[in-house]
Amino acid sequence: MESGLAMTDRCKGVRSITPREIKTSAITRTVAELCLKANLELDEDVLAILKKAEQAEESPLGKEVLRDIIENARIAREERLPLCQDCGIVVIFLEVGQDVHVTGDLYEAITEGVRQAYTRGYLRKSIVLQPLSARANTGDNTPPIIHTEIVPGDRLKIACLPKGAGTEMMSRVIMLKPADGRKGVIDFVVDTVRQAGGNPCPPLIVGVGIGATAEVAMLIAKKVLLRRVGEPNPDPEVAGLEAELLAKVNDLGIGPLGLGGRTTALAVHADVRPTHIATLPVAVSLQCHSVRHREAVL
Repeated sequence: MESGLAMTDRCKGVRSITPREIKTSAITRTVAELCLKANLELDEDVLAILKKAEQAEESPLGKEVLRDIIENARIAREERLPLCQDCGIVVIFLEVGQDVHVTGDLYEAITEGVRQAYTRGYLRKSIVLQPLSARANTGDNTPPIIHTEIVPGDRLKIACLPKGAGTEMMSRVIMLKPADGRKGVIDFVVDTVRQAGGNPCPPLIVGVGIGATAEVAMLIAKKVLLRRVGEPNPDPEVAGLEAELLAKVNDLGIGPLGLGGRTTALAVHADVRPTHIATLPVAVSLQCHSVRHREAVL
């Protein structure tokens, strides 16, 4: 019997692919690790840009706040404490290779990973089962929100984004007219940050999704928050928009934690998708200074 991913059907002369198997136990273990690391450890790229912002900040109070944020990250890592008391609703982005076979229930494996992390890690549980009436807490921070994309290959990529309520409450989406153009996009994004003020705990990462449809624009705005902080979009046009938006947002003077200063945002991450000739969807998803996310590939 032939081994490996590819085997030849000698009788029919057809080349068939044997899917690569991934056990649900590995998925559960990985999701639990990602949830814990995201809540307890701030990425080095975020720390670096926070330190750079502290050096550049003109407001004495803003500088002090940024120093406190950096110190908070150190304490969280060393003492294994959450970066923020709001440990968020867990948003999972999956990229599932078309040559992968999961041996078991993929979504239940992810849910169990979230359950284990939030229970064993003593992370705050914030999910209510029925949002319109009893609002009873599920007790284990499940279910997570799962977005799945099928991609080429035989790997499973898992990205974990715990999303706190302070930033999620400031999310906005609008259906602009095509004639509103670039200026309309800029005005909407800047006004969204202005109205949010100190509520989403700046300095922020501002996620912007443009195009497609209303629901996809918001999904784009949230997914770009996974990008390395400050890494520009590879499209020069979009990268230029990001730079202009960042400058205008920081000109608002909201500053760290809304107490004034030049550092309202650390970065603006934007992306675009094709859309209908009669629409210009724009969505904004904000992320606070605790830029919590982790990724793994199985």
